[in-house]
Amino acid sequence: MQHRLEWAKKHQDWTVEEWRKVVFSDETKINVWGSDGCKYYWKRPNDPLQPHHLEPTVKHGAGKLMMWGCITSEGPGYACQIYDGNMNANVYQHILDTTLRDTMQYYNFNWSNVYFQHDNDPKHKAKSTIDWLDNHQVRYISDWPAQSPDLNPIEHVWHQLKLKLSCYERRAKNTDELWERVEKVWNGFDKDLCQRA
Repeated sequence: MQHRLEWAKKHQDWTVEEWRKVVFSDETKINVWGSDGCKYYWKRPNDPLQPHHLEPTVKHGAGKLMMWGCITSEGPGYACQIYDGNMNANVYQHILDTTLRDTMQYYNFNWSNVYFQHDNDPKHKAKSTIDWLDNHQVRYISDWPAQSPDLNPIEHVWHQLKLKLSCYERRAKNTDELWERVEKVWNGFDKDLCQRA
C-alpha cells in the first residue's frame, strides 16, 4: 500500500497530455465457457426463473485463452494470443518485438515520445527484458506498483471485451472460435473507448 501511495505522489503532477503518451499493456485470460467469478441474478419473489438466467457448467471449463494487448490514447494497439497460455521472458520479448512494435508503427509513435507501461510481473522485470527495452531505447514506467491492476486503464477495456463476448447468442465451440470473436471485438474498439478507460 505504501508503494502505491508513493507512486501516486510521484505522478500526481502529470498532465493529461503526459498520461496520453503512455502505452498501457497487460495480459488477460478469457474462458470459452464464461467467467471464473460468481454471477448473480436478482428477481422479484414471484417472478419465475428463466432459462437465460441459469449458467450451465462444463467440466474443465471447455478451454481458455490468454492474450496480451495494449491501448494508447489514439486507440487500441494490436493484440496477440499467447498460444500455450504461459508466457516467459522470451515469449514476452517476442511480443514486444512484434506486436508492440507494430502498434508503435501503426500510430506513428516514436519510442522517445511515449512511455511504455507494464506491471512488475517477473517476466517484465527479467534482466533480458530490461536489456531489450534499453537496447530499443524504450522509455518505460519502471516503478509500477505491484498488485495494482486497478491503476491500469486497460482493465476497463478487458472488461468491455468480456462483456461484448458474453453477448453472443451461442458460446464459442473452442478457443479458435473464441479468438476469432476476440479479434473482431478488439478491432472494433476505438480511440474514444481507450481515452474513456
